[in-house]
Amino acid sequence: MADSSHSPPSTTPVWFFYPNLIGYARIILAVVSMWWFPSSPGKAMLCYGVSAALDGFDGWAARTFNQSSRFGAMLDQLTDRCALLSLVMTLCTLYPSWQFLLQLSAVVDIASHWLHLHAADLSGKNTHKQSSNPILHLYYTSRPFLGFMCAGNEAFYLFLYMAHFHPGPSLLGVSLMAFLTFLAFPIAAVKSAISLIHLGTAAADVVEMDERARNQRRE
Repeated sequence: MADSSHSPPSTTPVWFFYPNLIGYARIILAVVSMWWFPSSPGKAMLCYGVSAALDGFDGWAARTFNQSSRFGAMLDQLTDRCALLSLVMTLCTLYPSWQFLLQLSAVVDIASHWLHLHAADLSGKNTHKQSSNPILHLYYTSRPFLGFMCAGNEAFYLFLYMAHFHPGPSLLGVSLMAFLTFLAFPIAAVKSAISLIHLGTAAADVVEMDERARNQRRE
């Protein structure tokens, strides 16, 4: 892997940065999966899964080719949040009795990441992947941990989706997909807890900036 820390700034227009091109491909795949969600679970899962998997490559491309950008960070966040939201919306139709919990998970996910991204931008940080909170610091600095949490979270919703259409073989009355969903659930629950920490720390950061600005005006 190339060392991007000493690479000269890219002369390529931001629109055509490699990580952003990967981001556009992710959006197309996510939209296609949305089209297939109601009727073709295999195709939908394939498109959604590839879109989610490419999330690891845009960061690699940004570091390798020294092509990090605020637009790319926002594009990445929006794609993640909107793709998952589309899947959760589908799950609400498949599991109406779980609608409230599914809606709540989506609301926490979107609100926390939105506020965290804007708090980082308002504070002038070069990246949103910085935090003084020890849990968030681990989340963003340990790529294996971040990858495991994100993959496990996506797997939970995808297994839950597939369980409705193709539950798979059963053992002792429990289908394969139901079992995999059960295994992935703790990861999704921890991911939601981390999102709540995101929300709290980001809100505290924005309030601190407000208080600092108000004190400066008083002086």
